[in-house]
Amino acid sequence: MLLFLRLSQNSGSRIRQEFGRGQNVRTKSAFAWIWTYVRRYRFWIAGGLCLSILVAALNMINPLVTGAIVDKVIKDGQHELLLKLTLIMVGTTLLKAIFRYSYQVIFEHASQNVIRALREDLYAHIQKLDFSWYDNSPSGNVMTLLTSDLDKVRHFVAWVLYQIVENILIYVFSILTLSAINWKLTLAFMIIAPFVLLLIHKFKIHILPSHLKVRDQFAVLNTRVGENIEGNRVVKAFVREAHEIQLFDKENERFRDVSVENADVRIRYTPWIEALCGILPVILILFGGFLVIGDEMTIGELVTFNGLMWAFTQPINMFGTLVDNTQNFNASAARLYELHCSEPKIADREGAFSSGEPVQGKVEFRHVSFAYNETEVLRDVSFVAQPGMTIGILGPTGSGKSTLAQLLCRYYDASRGQVLVDDRDVRDYALAYLRKNVGITMQEVFLFSDTVEGNICFGNPDAPMELVEEAAELARVKDFIGDLTDGYDTIVGERGVGLSGGQKQRIALARLFLANPKIMILDDTTSAVDNETELKIRQSIKSRSGGHTTFIISHRISSFENCDVILVLQNGQIVQSGSHEELSAADGYYRDVWLEQSGKESGENPASKEDSEYGKK
Repeated sequence: MLLFLRLSQNSGSRIRQEFGRGQNVRTKSAFAWIWTYVRRYRFWIAGGLCLSILVAALNMINPLVTGAIVDKVIKDGQHELLLKLTLIMVGTTLLKAIFRYSYQVIFEHASQNVIRALREDLYAHIQKLDFSWYDNSPSGNVMTLLTSDLDKVRHFVAWVLYQIVENILIYVFSILTLSAINWKLTLAFMIIAPFVLLLIHKFKIHILPSHLKVRDQFAVLNTRVGENIEGNRVVKAFVREAHEIQLFDKENERFRDVSVENADVRIRYTPWIEALCGILPVILILFGGFLVIGDEMTIGELVTFNGLMWAFTQPINMFGTLVDNTQNFNASAARLYELHCSEPKIADREGAFSSGEPVQGKVEFRHVSFAYNETEVLRDVSFVAQPGMTIGILGPTGSGKSTLAQLLCRYYDASRGQVLVDDRDVRDYALAYLRKNVGITMQEVFLFSDTVEGNICFGNPDAPMELVEEAAELARVKDFIGDLTDGYDTIVGERGVGLSGGQKQRIALARLFLANPKIMILDDTTSAVDNETELKIRQSIKSRSGGHTTFIISHRISSFENCDVILVLQNGQIVQSGSHEELSAADGYYRDVWLEQSGKESGENPASKEDSEYGKK
């Protein structure tokens, strides 16, 4: 077994380098990492292996008894031994069946427990990874890792592990048993062993990269399917079904090609191994018959050799299968280990600050710059928001508005400069504490496959129903809750399917209100609601923002009605800041947007707040 594993590990690390995954080289191998989980059930596994050793030894008995029947009962006429020898064969068969059933149950239970622990830990690890990891990890690949790749590990623990031990022991026991009978014929049987080992070694080298290609392409195929399931409405809206089918067919064909290539590697070597095993009956008849004629063997001993010939051929044939399964496991283990070794770039520093008290709410950006994939998104951004202030942020698409919010929540870290909350760098806060105090409604609303109440309570699961209804009232969820089949108990469907964009936005806003963070970020929260509902939501935000520092990111000037300061972003820089009156009176992006949205001509003087669309209530 150690030979199998060592060969797999050595070639596995070499192949990983050839495939250039770009992951840091780890001193602990993928197998050693998985073995830490297997060791938790080492006593169970040790018991199962002991039973498999007994089964391997019991396999030697019946052929020996058969030879004894031929020599002693048939040839020598000791008929009284027939019943005794027959009972030995029956008893051996029953014991083998009982032991085999027992250790198969043990290994299956152990493998399921190993996979449960692995899946739980990997899922918990994924939860700790930051936005940058998710940006570069297709969901289909993650799903493949946590399902199909983990199942390869389960299969290895449940079947391959004891098969390696059992087949090696059957081979060794058969050699020892037959050598005790006739060493010459045993040595003749072993003449094929070097050729088989050479074939298996070459097979092992070629099969691992093939398995890696299959696993990677399977992940690509999963990603393609997942994207189409999630985006099926877009596909249908633009009548792109044929195009998507074509793309899927292309990936499916690639999966077929790498699968066929994988099968070809096995097919290329299997016939040669079987052909070498086919030589054994010829050796048995010719050389064994010669030894019988020369009185160096009895007929019964030849029958025993014939009965144990499978003990030579089965392990040899199984070696190819077991190497294939081991390398398949190694490919999946390497991918899982790669996930395990992924480290979040955003993590708590040693001694990170956390407190039972909420923050005061002061926010400062001090010469902040940020680049995403080497593309600079923000450049030298500086501003201060005092506790309780409401800050509006306006700018064209791609100007960096949402990036400001993500830096404040510390979903990413600034490339240069500092983001501070209460005069403390956000990198010095414990992430859980920071995000408990800095809440955000995302630009892209996500709802879980849960009830309306469950989605609202997501940030505060223990909230009483009275507070849930209060948050729903503030976010204007109550305006449509009566139209839903089961009210707050209505299952909204995956990603909020069945609700309009505006309804989803209002549920997300209610979720934020119920969580009640000290710093609230509303990222384009009302883009999908009508003007009347937006006006009501603005009033709710105003009533809720008392004592809270609030950032309102929007393309609508009307959203900034209650803002103390409005920041205008262009090309990642703050180009204007001030109140609505100041910005609407000055030439620039803000005035242009305000004139366009209020329907005024650029030559007109700006109206007062009370007369303009901005000031309507």
